[in-house]
Amino acid sequence: MFSHIMLGANSIEESKNFYDAVLGALGHKPGVLDDKGRCFYFTDTGVFALTKPIDGKPAGCGNGSTFGFAAASTEAIDAWHAAGLQVGGTDCEDPPGWREGPNMKLYLAYLRDPAGNKICALLRG
Repeated sequence: MFSHIMLGANSIEESKNFYDAVLGALGHKPGVLDDKGRCFYFTDTGVFALTKPIDGKPAGCGNGSTFGFAAASTEAIDAWHAAGLQVGGTDCEDPPGWREGPNMKLYLAYLRDPAGNKICALLRG
């Protein structure tokens, strides 16, 4: 359904450092900068990108927005969460762990990135 996701960042360097760590914990390669100063993470299933807002205003989080990254194991999610905290991410929601509903079982962890965007790592049980 999605070709790419692009998030606003106030500091590409700070955000790249953060995402290199958290996405690296999930097995992804470091981001690549283009000639416009944007950062791209390329995968077989899509592209994740960081950019300073085109309108020149500060980047900010979307209230109610969450961007989720698929993970292969609970250990990868725990490493993702720990890496994010070590490089300037902030904890939000419940601690990493299993969540269950009537038709689902998910292992989740949540963080806020340096620009305040809410992200999660997810494994379907």
